[in-house]
Amino acid sequence: MSLKSVNDILGVLAIETQLQEQPLQKLLKCWPDVVGAKVAMQTRPLSIQRDVLRVAASSAAWAQNLTFQRQSLLLKLNKRLSQPLVDIHFSTAEWRRSPLPTVTEPTLSPQSHPSYLGDKSATSLVPSHRENINQVFGDWIKNKQSQSQYLSQCPRCQCPTPSGEIQYWGVCSPCRAKILSGEFRI
Repeated sequence: MSLKSVNDILGVLAIETQLQEQPLQKLLKCWPDVVGAKVAMQTRPLSIQRDVLRVAASSAAWAQNLTFQRQSLLLKLNKRLSQPLVDIHFSTAEWRRSPLPTVTEPTLSPQSHPSYLGDKSATSLVPSHRENINQVFGDWIKNKQSQSQYLSQCPRCQCPTPSGEIQYWGVCSPCRAKILSGEFRI
Protein backbone atom coordinates (compact mmCIF):
# COMPACT_ATOMS: atom_id res chain seq x y z
CA MET A 1 0.00 0.00 0.00
CA SER A 2 1.50 3.29 -1.07
CA LEU A 3 1.09 6.53 0.80
CA LYS A 4 -0.77 9.25 -1.08
CA SER A 5 -1.04 12.89 -0.28
CA VAL A 6 -4.24 14.30 1.12
CA ASN A 7 -4.65 16.39 -2.03
CA ASP A 8 -4.57 13.27 -4.20
CA ILE A 9 -7.17 11.55 -2.04
CA LEU A 10 -9.41 14.62 -1.99
CA GLY A 11 -9.06 14.93 -5.76
CA VAL A 12 -10.19 11.33 -6.26
CA LEU A 13 -13.10 11.83 -3.86
CA ALA A 14 -14.13 15.02 -5.66
CA ILE A 15 -14.15 13.22 -9.02
CA GLU A 16 -16.17 10.32 -7.57
CA THR A 17 -18.64 12.76 -6.01
CA GLN A 18 -19.06 14.58 -9.31
CA LEU A 19 -19.72 11.30 -11.09
CA GLN A 20 -22.31 10.31 -8.50
CA GLU A 21 -24.06 13.69 -8.57
CA GLN A 22 -24.01 14.10 -12.30
CA PRO A 23 -27.14 12.05 -13.11
CA LEU A 24 -29.19 13.90 -10.48
CA GLN A 25 -27.86 17.27 -11.64
CA LYS A 26 -28.80 16.46 -15.23
CA LEU A 27 -32.20 15.29 -14.08
CA LEU A 28 -32.79 18.45 -12.05
CA LYS A 29 -32.07 20.56 -15.13
CA CYS A 30 -34.51 18.70 -17.37
CA TRP A 31 -37.20 17.91 -14.75
CA PRO A 32 -39.48 20.90 -15.49
CA ASP A 33 -39.30 20.21 -19.24
CA VAL A 34 -40.16 16.54 -18.82
CA VAL A 35 -43.00 16.84 -16.30
CA GLY A 36 -44.25 20.34 -17.09
CA ALA A 37 -44.20 23.52 -15.04
CA LYS A 38 -47.33 22.71 -13.03
CA VAL A 39 -46.06 19.30 -11.91
CA ALA A 40 -42.56 20.69 -11.30
CA MET A 41 -44.03 23.17 -8.81
CA GLN A 42 -45.59 20.30 -6.85
CA THR A 43 -42.60 17.93 -6.92
CA ARG A 44 -38.91 17.89 -6.09
CA PRO A 45 -36.46 15.16 -7.19
CA LEU A 46 -34.43 14.15 -4.15
CA SER A 47 -31.95 11.44 -5.10
CA ILE A 48 -31.06 8.59 -7.41
CA GLN A 49 -30.11 5.39 -5.59
CA ARG A 50 -29.59 2.09 -7.40
CA ASP A 51 -31.10 3.64 -10.54
CA VAL A 52 -34.32 4.51 -8.71
CA LEU A 53 -35.35 8.16 -8.62
CA ARG A 54 -36.89 9.37 -5.37
CA VAL A 55 -39.22 12.34 -5.76
CA ALA A 56 -40.95 14.34 -3.03
CA ALA A 57 -44.52 15.38 -3.84
CA SER A 58 -46.50 18.15 -2.19
CA SER A 59 -49.50 15.92 -1.43
CA ALA A 60 -50.59 12.30 -1.44
CA ALA A 61 -52.85 13.02 -4.41
CA TRP A 62 -49.90 14.28 -6.47
CA ALA A 63 -47.79 11.28 -5.43
CA GLN A 64 -50.54 8.85 -6.43
CA ASN A 65 -51.28 10.49 -9.78
CA LEU A 66 -47.60 10.63 -10.68
CA THR A 67 -47.14 6.99 -9.67
CA PHE A 68 -49.72 6.09 -12.31
CA GLN A 69 -47.72 8.11 -14.88
CA ARG A 70 -44.29 6.86 -13.86
CA GLN A 71 -43.75 4.60 -16.91
CA SER A 72 -44.24 7.45 -19.35
CA LEU A 73 -42.08 9.71 -17.16
CA LEU A 74 -39.35 7.05 -17.11
CA LEU A 75 -39.35 6.89 -20.92
CA LYS A 76 -39.05 10.67 -21.21
CA LEU A 77 -36.34 10.91 -18.55
CA ASN A 78 -34.28 8.00 -19.89
CA LYS A 79 -34.08 9.71 -23.29
CA ARG A 80 -32.25 12.59 -21.60
CA LEU A 81 -30.05 10.73 -19.11
CA SER A 82 -26.82 8.84 -19.82
CA GLN A 83 -27.57 6.24 -17.14
CA PRO A 84 -31.18 4.95 -17.45
CA LEU A 85 -33.50 4.87 -14.46
CA VAL A 86 -35.26 1.66 -13.45
CA ASP A 87 -38.11 3.17 -11.44
CA ILE A 88 -39.47 6.31 -9.79
CA HIS A 89 -40.80 6.43 -6.23
CA PHE A 90 -43.04 9.34 -5.25
CA SER A 91 -43.58 10.22 -1.60
CA THR A 92 -44.74 13.10 0.56
CA ALA A 93 -42.34 12.15 3.35
CA GLU A 94 -39.64 14.67 2.53
CA TRP A 95 -41.74 17.50 1.16
CA ARG A 96 -40.42 20.45 3.13
CA ARG A 97 -40.24 22.98 0.38
CA SER A 98 -39.10 26.37 1.37
CA PRO A 99 -41.47 29.05 0.13
CA LEU A 100 -40.92 30.00 -3.46
CA PRO A 101 -39.41 33.40 -3.94
CA THR A 102 -42.26 35.76 -4.47
CA VAL A 103 -42.36 39.29 -5.63
CA THR A 104 -42.72 41.21 -2.43
CA GLU A 105 -45.42 43.76 -2.66
CA PRO A 106 -44.62 47.05 -1.05
CA THR A 107 -46.11 47.28 2.40
CA LEU A 108 -48.95 49.69 2.28
CA SER A 109 -49.06 52.15 5.09
CA PRO A 110 -52.06 54.28 5.94
CA GLN A 111 -49.89 57.34 5.27
CA SER A 112 -49.59 56.41 1.59
CA HIS A 113 -53.36 56.36 1.02
CA PRO A 114 -54.83 59.53 -0.52
CA SER A 115 -57.52 59.69 2.19
CA TYR A 116 -55.05 59.68 5.06
CA LEU A 117 -55.63 62.59 7.39
CA GLY A 118 -52.71 62.08 9.74
CA ASP A 119 -52.80 63.62 13.18
CA LYS A 120 -55.35 66.18 12.08
CA SER A 121 -58.18 63.71 12.63
CA ALA A 122 -56.94 62.53 15.99
CA THR A 123 -59.06 64.60 18.31
CA SER A 124 -59.49 63.75 21.92
CA LEU A 125 -63.00 62.35 21.70
CA VAL A 126 -62.57 59.04 23.38
CA PRO A 127 -65.89 57.21 23.65
CA SER A 128 -67.18 57.27 27.18
CA HIS A 129 -70.35 56.10 28.81
CA ARG A 130 -72.85 58.85 28.14
CA GLU A 131 -76.52 58.48 28.78
CA ASN A 132 -77.70 61.32 26.58
CA ILE A 133 -77.76 60.42 22.87
CA ASN A 134 -78.00 64.09 21.96
CA GLN A 135 -74.72 64.75 23.75
CA VAL A 136 -73.06 61.89 21.86
CA PHE A 137 -74.37 63.22 18.55
CA GLY A 138 -73.30 66.76 19.43
CA ASP A 139 -69.79 65.57 20.27
CA TRP A 140 -69.63 63.68 16.97
CA ILE A 141 -70.65 66.80 15.02
CA LYS A 142 -68.00 68.87 16.83
CA ASN A 143 -65.42 66.23 16.01
CA LYS A 144 -66.35 66.25 12.31
CA GLN A 145 -66.31 70.04 12.19
CA SER A 146 -62.87 70.19 13.78
CA GLN A 147 -61.64 67.63 11.25
CA SER A 148 -63.21 69.54 8.36
CA GLN A 149 -61.28 72.73 9.06
CA TYR A 150 -58.10 70.98 7.88
CA LEU A 151 -59.67 69.52 4.73
CA SER A 152 -59.90 70.84 1.20
CA GLN A 153 -63.20 71.02 -0.63
CA CYS A 154 -64.04 68.69 -3.47
CA PRO A 155 -64.37 70.76 -6.66
CA ARG A 156 -67.36 68.68 -7.77
CA CYS A 157 -69.54 68.32 -4.64
CA GLN A 158 -67.94 70.89 -2.30
CA CYS A 159 -67.64 68.32 0.52
CA PRO A 160 -64.66 68.41 2.88
CA THR A 161 -62.03 66.11 1.37
CA PRO A 162 -58.50 65.07 2.32
CA SER A 163 -56.05 66.97 0.14
CA GLY A 164 -54.42 63.69 -0.90
CA GLU A 165 -57.64 62.66 -2.66
CA ILE A 166 -57.82 65.96 -4.53
CA GLN A 167 -54.17 65.65 -5.58
CA TYR A 168 -54.55 62.01 -6.60
CA TRP A 169 -57.97 61.92 -8.29
CA GLY A 170 -58.91 65.59 -8.61
CA VAL A 171 -62.14 64.90 -6.67
CA CYS A 172 -63.19 63.22 -3.41
CA SER A 173 -63.44 59.43 -3.21
CA PRO A 174 -67.28 59.30 -3.43
CA CYS A 175 -67.17 61.46 -6.57
CA ARG A 176 -64.37 59.30 -7.97
CA ALA A 177 -66.49 56.19 -7.39
CA LYS A 178 -69.42 57.82 -9.18
CA ILE A 179 -67.18 58.79 -12.10
CA LEU A 180 -65.85 55.25 -12.39
CA SER A 181 -69.35 53.77 -12.24
CA GLY A 182 -70.49 56.10 -15.02
CA GLU A 183 -72.94 57.99 -12.83
CA PHE A 184 -70.94 61.21 -13.30
CA ARG A 185 -69.39 62.34 -16.53
CA ILE A 186 -65.99 63.99 -16.45
